[in-house]
Amino acid sequence: MRVATGAAVGGGSLIYANISVEAPPSVFQIGWPAEITYAELKPYYDSVARYMNVQPLPDKQLTDRAKLVAIGAKAIGAQDRFRKLDLAVSFDPDWNYDLPDAHNSNRSKPFVNAHGAAQGTCVHLGYCDLGCPVNARNTLDLNYLYSAETKYHAEVRPLHLVDNIEPLKGGYSVYSTDLATAGSRVDTARIVIVAAGSMGSTELLLRCRDVHGTLPQVSPFLGHNWSSNGDFLTPALDTRELCSPTKGPTITSAIDFSDGSIQDAEGRPLYFWIQDGGFPDLVIPYLVQRADAILGRLGAKDLVDQINLAMRNENSLKHVMPWFAQGRDAANGRCSLRRRWFGLGGPRQLYLDWDIKASERTILAVIGMHLKLSKATGGCPLIEPSWRLGETGWLSRFSWALRRFGRHLITPHPLGGCNMGDRPERGVVNHAGEVYGYRNLYVADAAIIPEAVGVNPTRTIGALAERVARIICSEGR
Repeated sequence: MRVATGAAVGGGSLIYANISVEAPPSVFQIGWPAEITYAELKPYYDSVARYMNVQPLPDKQLTDRAKLVAIGAKAIGAQDRFRKLDLAVSFDPDWNYDLPDAHNSNRSKPFVNAHGAAQGTCVHLGYCDLGCPVNARNTLDLNYLYSAETKYHAEVRPLHLVDNIEPLKGGYSVYSTDLATAGSRVDTARIVIVAAGSMGSTELLLRCRDVHGTLPQVSPFLGHNWSSNGDFLTPALDTRELCSPTKGPTITSAIDFSDGSIQDAEGRPLYFWIQDGGFPDLVIPYLVQRADAILGRLGAKDLVDQINLAMRNENSLKHVMPWFAQGRDAANGRCSLRRRWFGLGGPRQLYLDWDIKASERTILAVIGMHLKLSKATGGCPLIEPSWRLGETGWLSRFSWALRRFGRHLITPHPLGGCNMGDRPERGVVNHAGEVYGYRNLYVADAAIIPEAVGVNPTRTIGALAERVARIICSEGR
């Protein structure tokens, strides 16, 4: 399992695909503290949507990929499951693809958002995952963090790495290093809120408990029940209709199967949805370079040349459809600190123990739907080769080993590690995000989500954070 995360002023919002949706009510029926329900989170969901100015793609700006998703949904009889998604993006209702030089940055209309930050409107440049040149994406540095600095006088320190939190009388000491100068500092606070994301918050508390020994009472459940949120990508080549994956917001629509209507062979419900995906054209030179580096060493120069030609052929790219998905995986990963070289040497680093077997049925259902939609739209799907090894022929005798060690995934939606629970034996924090055993020490990010949500999780993360803040303020801490 590889994890794509953001560590900067703005966090994961700097590299995500702008999707801001509520989790289905059924998500909260199992595995969450009794206090956390959809009805409880709904006001906070609405607050996040207002603060980040989320909205769906205007009808006159539908991307080729969104149109293809709608075509595919209709072809498989799921047209009632197709829907546009709310995006944290600022749009100009007068912009459309038919304008002369439509994707020129000069077409973006500058404005000042409700929080006072300068932005521009979207002209479908397709760079969302790398950063928007016209600031059309409503990232956290342009709303929540911007307001914290300008209205509430928060001090933001870029390039500071927190390594330890230590209790002291009436509060905590927080130890950090300035990565630009290598200087260290210690800050004290009555209330400390950790919000470094699933991987960062989990690693920090692990170091505090297991390396520095400053937070020894943190629950033994720390690191357990980590989830990849069931992410999977299947590119399809040579689709009948245009896809134009390098133009437009990265994801704009979905075919929603999150109601559990699809079941596995044993009749167990599966929860997932299928989305359109995209990638910036800046990625193409990198992919060509990687192909050259890998295949060139094998003497496959002709193949490298063919890949180079195909990827630089604009017409070929316009018919590549990146089918994407999220689903409810088993949420059974475990994070811990280990030394490399079988534990014999080097500093202790974050390690993820991830067994795909329990989540395989969800991933295979996603792959099956990707294949179905690719066929319905005339595309040739490219399934990750490791998922096909061991299914037929002589490799089948090694199928267990291939499933256990040969199947690799990547997720931009890591969840859990400092999970909410109704008691320390089943969670690291309570329903309010407060760490068990440590008053006024909180975690408020994706690390506290105890189960996969099966859809893009950003608004759920935001809603939980807003709720934590409201509880802290209402209790007068």
